[in-house]
Amino acid sequence: MTDLGLRFTVDGPVARVVLDRPEVRNAQTPAMWRALAEFGTALSPEVRVVVVSGEGPSFSAGLDRRLIIGENELGEEPLLSLGAKPTAEVYELIAGFQAGFSWLRRPEIVSIAAVQGHAVGAGFQLALACDLRVVTPDARFSMREPALGLVPDLGGTQPLVQLVGYSRALEICATTRWVEAAEAKELGLANIVVPAEELAGTVKDLTDALLGPLPGAIRETKALLLGAADRSYQEQLKAEREAQERRLKELLAALG
Repeated sequence: MTDLGLRFTVDGPVARVVLDRPEVRNAQTPAMWRALAEFGTALSPEVRVVVVSGEGPSFSAGLDRRLIIGENELGEEPLLSLGAKPTAEVYELIAGFQAGFSWLRRPEIVSIAAVQGHAVGAGFQLALACDLRVVTPDARFSMREPALGLVPDLGGTQPLVQLVGYSRALEICATTRWVEAAEAKELGLANIVVPAEELAGTVKDLTDALLGPLPGAIRETKALLLGAADRSYQEQLKAEREAQERRLKELLAALG
């Protein structure tokens, strides 16, 4: 996948996705989103942690600007040309783009974004698709789509609201301003800020910690937390009971 600007590796329970277009600050293309979706679909059940990072000084500068309007040398259809297509086709195409991000939310894996430098637009949304974000002091987030007359449509709006609340999420998106690393930590966008030279080591330590508990317990816990905001308290209690019963039965079956 290196010709698409992506590197994929799987080492036992750990998969790694590296955006590898440092010459354009890891700007993304629909071809990359399709490749991400295919990788997620083909992921082995053995994989429990997925680490997403960017080659070079930036995580991702977002959509490659050459793809917004007009002809380009990338062999991709300009984004604005989608507006001339039938509604059903537009929905299908965007759903395909979204699939490149949404698999990172699956309960059976925990995903970590290792973010340095720019995380803009699609880059910001890719970081938001991950469960955890470890960032360096120079990390900068911005949701730039509204400045281009567009909306964030790669699955980033829900986790942004969940992390910072509606009012702050609206302000971040509507102003398209930069959120620097220190503020990202304060708002809950970043789990931890570490010096650049400690980024890889911190992500490894976090990965090792996540691999400690039994995979079934992490899967059920992540599913409980993902759905908690949409359930009433009584519904959440019921979901906890159901999840615990499944775990008890699975543990008992493993002993037998």
